[in-house]
Amino acid sequence: MRIMVAMSGGVDSSVVAARLVAEGHEVVGATLQLYDSRASARKGACCAGRDIHDARRVADRLGIPHYVIDAESRFRESVIETFASAYASGETPVPCVACNQGVKFTDLLGMARDLGVDAMATGHYVRRIEGAAGPELHRPVDASRDQSWFLFATTREQLDFLRFPLGDMPDKAAVRAEAERFGLEVAAKPDSQDLCFVSDGSYAEVVEKLRPEMAGSGEIVDETGRVVGQHDGVTRFTVGQSRRLGNAAMRDGERQMVVGIEPAARRVVIGPRARGAVHEVSLRNMNWLIPPPEEDLRCMVQIRAREEVRAATVRRTADGALVTLDEPAMPAPGQACVLYDGSRVLGGGFIRQREPAAASFSEEKEAKRL
Repeated sequence: MRIMVAMSGGVDSSVVAARLVAEGHEVVGATLQLYDSRASARKGACCAGRDIHDARRVADRLGIPHYVIDAESRFRESVIETFASAYASGETPVPCVACNQGVKFTDLLGMARDLGVDAMATGHYVRRIEGAAGPELHRPVDASRDQSWFLFATTREQLDFLRFPLGDMPDKAAVRAEAERFGLEVAAKPDSQDLCFVSDGSYAEVVEKLRPEMAGSGEIVDETGRVVGQHDGVTRFTVGQSRRLGNAAMRDGERQMVVGIEPAARRVVIGPRARGAVHEVSLRNMNWLIPPPEEDLRCMVQIRAREEVRAATVRRTADGALVTLDEPAMPAPGQACVLYDGSRVLGGGFIRQREPAAASFSEEKEAKRL
């Protein structure tokens, strides 16, 4: 086959390219440039200046052509700006999903088709298994490296064209061992961080730089709208969080958590943690990797990147899906809810916001002020 490999400059995609060459495929390497190549590379970033150089060196060693695609403006628009806008609307976004479905599985995959290749391979840790009705997306063998939650939005058409050679690898040590066997200089290169565009781990500063109206302190209110504390910025909070609440963390002997965020008013709404969990979760922007079910679907769901799956019943709706959890949970608006049958990804969507209990109080208070 003629295969294009999305080469980030890291060990995973480099091993993918080396393995495919060794198997006799005609391989083409392509790297996205997501940051200004003249600037110094961010620590933990991917697709920055050093990474492009590393990808080119691997391609040279393997004797394959290598292309660099300038996706800086597209990445800023579809990932970073969207990330900031989501926080500005009171959600907790998943930028890795936006990146995969934007510059990677749309733009880069489009280039692969333009080049006339038969498939595009990446270094993601998932498995693509041929099923009776076509290719299926599954968790990888190495559960600690599982990236299926981040790839739930992969469409069936995209999955038909994609390949994930590392899904069957037992662990990361085995991948690095292969890199050494192939003589790749990136064998010991550290992994990139999840939020690659956040250089120092402070995503709040990124949001406040792009949305300065969100910067500054504000009120912490209870579910009736009563002010119970102050905070140093709404971008530092997400639904379900208990940290950073200060003296408001405990009220009447009960642990409090964030139940809602009102970004425009820079207000954080809290309530008792014991009453914060819900059974029903509404989803938008559903992507089905199976024929959309006509009847209620029993499956397992995962509502955060690093949480265990939980049993649920999923009902398809006109504008998404309604998930009824067997046991209550505390989902964060904007995060993904991914549906599984064993290791197989059935689909997923983004969690809609719930109306905070203090919303009506806030509107009434504003009306009286006017």
